[in-house]
Amino acid sequence: MSELRDAAPLQSVDRALHLTLVLREGRRLSVQEASDLLGTAPSTAHRLLSALAQRGFAAQDRERRYVAGPVFVPQPAPVNAGQLRRLAYPVLEDLHERLGETVQVMVLKGSNILFVDGIEAVERSLRVGMRLGDEMPAYCSAGGKALLADMGNVDVEHLYRGGLTPWPTARFETLSALKRHLATVRRLGYGTSVEETEQGVCGVGVSVHAAAGGTIAAVTTAVPSVRFRRQDIPRYFEGLVAARAELERVLAENVTA
Repeated sequence: MSELRDAAPLQSVDRALHLTLVLREGRRLSVQEASDLLGTAPSTAHRLLSALAQRGFAAQDRERRYVAGPVFVPQPAPVNAGQLRRLAYPVLEDLHERLGETVQVMVLKGSNILFVDGIEAVERSLRVGMRLGDEMPAYCSAGGKALLADMGNVDVEHLYRGGLTPWPTARFETLSALKRHLATVRRLGYGTSVEETEQGVCGVGVSVHAAAGGTIAAVTTAVPSVRFRRQDIPRYFEGLVAARAELERVLAENVTA
């Protein structure tokens, strides 16, 4: 009798693990599809999916189908905003002096970017204002694109399982278009934004990595569109790569996992 009582909880665990693995592979499941997959009643499948969603292993998209949850989206390396701001500021100073434009550091926060710090090009009469503490969809920003490109397509799909967050000046409207663009970002090694965050602003950005692996932040430069020229991108990229190398060195010396 005792063995029979123990079998039911073990069977539920096995079914939950089965669903978790299927979702992790990128499958989207309705309750009925989960029921068919497990060979159980829909009520049982719904109970298991709800439990997985409560723990972050599953989530629902706009069509109410279940997809892999936030647990499966890579998390940034352990560094808090204050520490990143302190360590990045000297690097931003050098980058600003080199490029003569507004420069910023940002991190990924869910599907948004969070601006952590920056230096505004105050010596120019026409300049891009620095953002501090603001958020916007990552897929619109040069630095956000660099951060997203460091993720695999499956993880990008999980992050945007409910679709792309609407933004007035966004270039992309579908996840498939964004994924095609991210393939180009990976190939080039940098992200660009041409009036996608707001009209009149263009940007170039690269991601910053932890010594032990994983992406910590992105460093970008923001340029008024009237001054932004495609032929200047290699110069921006060269400066950003140098800033990234220095920031990665500083982080490796000061941040422990």
